Amino acid sequence: MSTSSYRPSRYVSRSRLKVSFEFFPPKNDEMEATLWESIERLAPLAPSFVSVTYGAGGSTRERTHSTVQRIIKETALKPAAHLTCVAATKDQVDEVIRDYWDAGVRHIVALRGDPAGGLGTAYASHPGGYEGSPELVAGIRAIGDFEISVSAYPEKHPESASIDTDIEMLKRKVDAGATRAITQFFFDNEVYLRYLDRARAAGIAIPIVPGIVPVQNFKQTAGFAARTGASVPDWLARRFEGLENDVATRKLIAAAVAAEQVLDLVDRGVTEFHFYTMNRADLVYAVCHLLGLRPEDEAARAAA
Repeated sequence: MSTSSYRPSRYVSRSRLKVSFEFFPPKNDEMEATLWESIERLAPLAPSFVSVTYGAGGSTRERTHSTVQRIIKETALKPAAHLTCVAATKDQVDEVIRDYWDAGVRHIVALRGDPAGGLGTAYASHPGGYEGSPELVAGIRAIGDFEISVSAYPEKHPESASIDTDIEMLKRKVDAGATRAITQFFFDNEVYLRYLDRARAAGIAIPIVPGIVPVQNFKQTAGFAARTGASVPDWLARRFEGLENDVATRKLIAAAVAAEQVLDLVDRGVTEFHFYTMNRADLVYAVCHLLGLRPEDEAARAAA
């Protein structure tokens, strides 16, 4: 092997790398079994936290709370509960915040949430509710000493007029008390790095963690990307051409694409990643393995 291809920055010590995983609450018994298989598979990698999403308009409130409570009771993981302010009064949202605190949750992912009519419809704050995410962050901060993560959009939110408008919104969330930003997924690392530079130039100093989605289903991911303003490069579409009915090869390609992306970011000095798991562990576990992450007991034996 040529020594010119050796990239020492890829071999980051385990203590410097941080990963977190996002799950969504299950809708039925079969999905619940899949979710917990994934949690059990990924838990030994010792993520910084695991987040549980909150449906549009708070539609999964009870299931989110139940999933978070089970994580607290049955695992050593640190849960981060998603929370939106769509279709709810301040009192209703504040009740959820206090319930999370009482359950032992100390980390909330604060999001405005999609319009009640779904993506593509106009957003209107609920009468008597929080106006948006900066106000929600401030409300959470007033209730408890939570760690608060918020969203960031390297290619701008679909409703934003420009990237500068998006960065101004992120700055408002930071000023209100946010401690971390997690990005919408992206496939072109230059997009994330340019956004990071602009955010830093605007005085935003909190971690801005890249959101990574291993592509379980290309058509589904591309459709979601179109609705959320994330671009899908032509080269990525070509990678998945002809694999609609070839699940095994599709998984290999998906793992390779995600691994290329995260390893390139590691080469550029990024050491923290948030994975959108889609409640499936296989691809995420493979990428984490390539990053050098190992189950804690295995890592301890190797160091002995």
